[in-house]
Amino acid sequence: MCIAYLSLGAHPHWPVFIAANRDEFHERAALTARPWPEAPEVIAGRDLTAGGTWLGLSRSQQRWALLTNFRDPGAQRDGLESRGHLVSHFLQNDASPEEYTKYIHSRANHYNGFNLIVGQGAHAWYVGNHAASTGPVALAAGRYALSNHALDTPWPKVERLRSRLDALTPAGRELELEPIYETLRDGVQPEDHALPSTGLSLEMERLLSSIFIVSPAYGTRCSTIIALDADGKGIFSETTYDTTGTPVERHDWPVLPA
Repeated sequence: MCIAYLSLGAHPHWPVFIAANRDEFHERAALTARPWPEAPEVIAGRDLTAGGTWLGLSRSQQRWALLTNFRDPGAQRDGLESRGHLVSHFLQNDASPEEYTKYIHSRANHYNGFNLIVGQGAHAWYVGNHAASTGPVALAAGRYALSNHALDTPWPKVERLRSRLDALTPAGRELELEPIYETLRDGVQPEDHALPSTGLSLEMERLLSSIFIVSPAYGTRCSTIIALDADGKGIFSETTYDTTGTPVERHDWPVLPA
């Protein structure tokens, strides 16, 4: 997962709204989102290399979690635990978002750089394990955006996603998914002077600078939308893409409270 927009308690009909893209190497095997056989209430994709996931929802408890890596090539370490388990463990756990993020913060050095947001309904906490993080933080009602730096870091792609999705806030209970997907497929790249400097080559900074990334080796693998109303009803929708950025399949999973 490399970019996500999150609206918490900011809309009267959709107190939880998430729109996100997962960017990854195309050769890294993964399952598309679906109910997990061992935990049918959980809907999420699955990384087949390490077994975790990047974004998921437990329908019965309105528990959800999303993860992005923190981009710092010089700080990567081998032999650490998979960051994807930070999401999957929360989805199958009973700990509150506050308890869980505090626990993860206590063992943050077991992972390479990450940003993690976990929630139950509109109650959510954020934690990271990088220099820009100050420890677990409760998220107030509002709208947030996250990529591969700290929460709300104003990278051009982050601000572009935030402004475009802010403008798409539904006026009522009707939620049109296609305009949201169109925004998540935005491939506009900013000018070079606006690019962040994260230790990558200029060519790579350019490639990674758009909301939607297309290249033969690495790119946006899927877009996901989660929307929950105050009763916990809603939708989990995912579209997957091939190496050219062409949509391959889409699934819309209804969400009903237990």
